[in-house]
Amino acid sequence: MKRVLVLGSTGSIGVQALEVIGAAPDLVACGLACGTRVQEMTAQAAAHGVRHTTAAAGGGTVPFDPDLAALIEASEPDLVLNALVGAAGLRPTLAALGRGIPVALANKESLVAGGDLVAAVRARTGAGLVPVDSEHSALFQLMEGVDASRVERAILTASGGPFRGRSAADLATVGVEDALAHPTWAMGAKITVDSATLMNKGLEVIEAHHLFGLGYDRIEVVVHPQSVVHAMVRLEDGSVLAHLGPPDMRVPIGHALRWPEAPPARPAMDLVGRTLEFSSPDEDTFRCLALARAAGEAGGTAPAVLNAANEVAVAAFLEGRLGFLEIAEAVERALAAVPAGPADTLEAVEAADAAARGAALAAVGAGA
Repeated sequence: MKRVLVLGSTGSIGVQALEVIGAAPDLVACGLACGTRVQEMTAQAAAHGVRHTTAAAGGGTVPFDPDLAALIEASEPDLVLNALVGAAGLRPTLAALGRGIPVALANKESLVAGGDLVAAVRARTGAGLVPVDSEHSALFQLMEGVDASRVERAILTASGGPFRGRSAADLATVGVEDALAHPTWAMGAKITVDSATLMNKGLEVIEAHHLFGLGYDRIEVVVHPQSVVHAMVRLEDGSVLAHLGPPDMRVPIGHALRWPEAPPARPAMDLVGRTLEFSSPDEDTFRCLALARAAGEAGGTAPAVLNAANEVAVAAFLEGRLGFLEIAEAVERALAAVPAGPADTLEAVEAADAAARGAALAAVGAGA
């Protein structure tokens, strides 16, 4: 029986993970953590027989701390599923890996902001890291069966979000409801807006760099509106391997929770009658993708600055204080205002994060 600690249990990934755990005879939830939805988490704990819970807003059976170390110690997990949102997920990732506990990672910000720190901890403890994002789960599975020397390029697919094909002029007046109307995925508000700006795909490029050790020139993004092909690998002979599956997060969640064992069975996907389209992303209109790639190539604390500024800008957009196109402008201003430095300590990463949030708040206050 594998004991799973679910961080971010009341979010979209956490809810689906508990569904997967509840249906699997060899998985059990041993602990839960949430932000503010304490009543929902309490109901989840009762439904799944979980004794150890904590919440950033207060409540739960275990005192809250930013590392969630007390919860990790109390729940004694075999695996930590980190489905927290934002840079707040970095400390718990480091805490779990530092104890030699493998992590199923749905918090991409852990690698975006602290990829070098995560690598250093893993090198010391040998703890495993399995991606939960559908694209990285697909790449993980594709590359398990391929000699790394044969891989010429990894290809991440993007749905294009609700504004695929729109021009900057078209996007000047779009609102929150428009941005949250994702055509294929049901996700939380922040990640849905990131999908609409293509920042989510930019963060995934940085995540893929750290997960698979690929240079940024070997990571490509293509727009695929059907969201059936989650990732591809181009080999040295020009052939392409693709991972196909339904747009259902329970599939990669199940793979990560059961790995290295076989994932839970799901209904087979029917390919008959399907049309698959691929196109290049419009990085002139959706500038966040290019900003993310540039921050990743700059390295050091630049990705942490990018991520923190984006969190501030997206929150301002969701609150109606910032226009959709101004998200990229606020991020760009923060990147210009906060010089990148080495990301070799947690303190350096968190200092860059704080400085970026200040710069982004100033940009938002000035209307970007």
